[in-house]
Amino acid sequence: MTVSNNGDGSALALASATVSGVNVIRVTGLLDATTRDQFADYLAAEAAEHGIDMVLDLGGVTFMDSRALGLIVHQWQVSTQAGGRFALIGVEYAKTKVMWITGLAQRLPLYDTLDDALAAFERS
Repeated sequence: MTVSNNGDGSALALASATVSGVNVIRVTGLLDATTRDQFADYLAAEAAEHGIDMVLDLGGVTFMDSRALGLIVHQWQVSTQAGGRFALIGVEYAKTKVMWITGLAQRLPLYDTLDDALAAFERS
């Protein structure tokens, strides 16, 4: 599934693919108050369609605010509490500073690449 621009001028593109049985969601653009609902709806639809194992590729994110981080934390909790696997890849400090400001960068499962995340999934 691919979604681009939610019609109100916000710049967010979302695309997904299944890799080794895991749903990988590529996020490109702004993750803020203007795209929060689009992002939340997409994550919910993807989890319902493809299951709780999920990797979010944030390499294309240009900015993230605390609301978007809250959605990511919520999805992480939902996935892991249901016995699923969850990871973030491509996280760049300059564009996602809120993760470090809140201390969540030390708690969330961050990996450099998809291969690293999938290898960690296999070990768990």
